[in-house]
Amino acid sequence: MAEHQTNKAGSTLSAGAHKPEAWRKTELARHPQRPYPMDFIESIFTDFTEIHGDRAYGDDQAMSCGMAWFHGEPVMVIGNLKGRTLKERVARKFGSPDPEGYRKALRAMKIAEKFGRPIFTFIDLAGAYPGIGAEERGQGEAIARNLIEMSRLRVPTIATITGEGGSGGALALAVADRVLMLENAIYSVISPEACASIMWKDANRKEQAAAALKYGAPDVLRLGCVDEVIGEPDGGSQNDPSAAFALVGNSLRQHLSNLRSISIEQMLEERYLKFRNIAQFYTSDAAVPATATGA
Repeated sequence: MAEHQTNKAGSTLSAGAHKPEAWRKTELARHPQRPYPMDFIESIFTDFTEIHGDRAYGDDQAMSCGMAWFHGEPVMVIGNLKGRTLKERVARKFGSPDPEGYRKALRAMKIAEKFGRPIFTFIDLAGAYPGIGAEERGQGEAIARNLIEMSRLRVPTIATITGEGGSGGALALAVADRVLMLENAIYSVISPEACASIMWKDANRKEQAAAALKYGAPDVLRLGCVDEVIGEPDGGSQNDPSAAFALVGNSLRQHLSNLRSISIEQMLEERYLKFRNIAQFYTSDAAVPATATGA
């Protein structure tokens, strides 16, 4: 099932010096030879056994969930699927899940909670699928339900953004105790093309939007939206997938060990506070009008 394909050229997308840094990172995050979530799953975990269907509508081909082993411990792993060939990409909607995909993921998470197994999610998607059918079947409700349920799962949860983490579609898999992000990944509320279309009615201003969104790893880390940025091999993970898998695997093992050292109640409290405080910023009282301070 692995989706990795050797990059014979051994190089990144053309990212000349004339390109803004934010857009260069975007191209790296979207590199067609970049390892996808299932590549990480099959390289880091063993004996992956897939779970199919949401027991309500169908089995979304854009989402994969299953039991696996991680350093001798049974765990649950979840990741979206993009596909390498055109046929696979169309069938998987280029990695954007339908509501039944998110419901399947939640079903898998509840199974993991029942048996006390840690949950690992891997994310590389531009957003949830925006089709009419998806909206008719409750796309918004499915995402919202995942946000609620993930916030109170009584098992350790670790999310890793491996490429593109877009909008609520990514967040529906990322309300976790630890959110990790690869160095050349991006994490944003909206794609730069969509942002440019809304702000300036011109999708061609995507590079300007990318810079304004500040969705690169350093900015996202500074805002508290992720807990760690994992380094990548020179030029990006597509140049040395094995090294990228090892770096991610080591980080996952360390974070799981840290989470195992605290009580479940403390873990839940820290998870709540982390998301409650994301992206907050403060100004001094001197900058606040007197009417706003009650003076």
